[in-house]
Amino acid sequence: MTQRAGWDPRFVVAKGNTLPMGIQILRWFGLAAALWCATLLVPGISINGGALTFLWVALLFGVINAVIGGIVKILTFPLTFLTLGLFIFVVNAAMFSLTARWSDALDVRDFWSALFAVIIISAIMTIVNTLLKKSRR
Repeated sequence: MTQRAGWDPRFVVAKGNTLPMGIQILRWFGLAAALWCATLLVPGISINGGALTFLWVALLFGVINAVIGGIVKILTFPLTFLTLGLFIFVVNAAMFSLTARWSDALDVRDFWSALFAVIIISAIMTIVNTLLKKSRR
């Protein structure tokens, strides 16, 4: 079987995205695990359902954060710059609350619960992304 020049079946390329599909799936599972940890550690956050529900909420949160969150982060860049990047947590908490509004499975009691959950999710995803970068080397 011949392979076209410049095409590698291990990579899914879409508009500059050159991460292997396996890495994207591992990040998705990592986000679901981070959501699970946030539901354990933050009293005002709950996800009603099993593992598939966590994966669904992780997918929805990822899409909302990538599309709407990207636009909001561009618009709030001056405020983020003035707060030395801390306002990103506020934007992410708003995206998390928006995810809760659009999903029947995710319940967020108030803004502070969303903020603390986002801080936990960010910390865990930083660890997951660091481990995945080391595994690709």
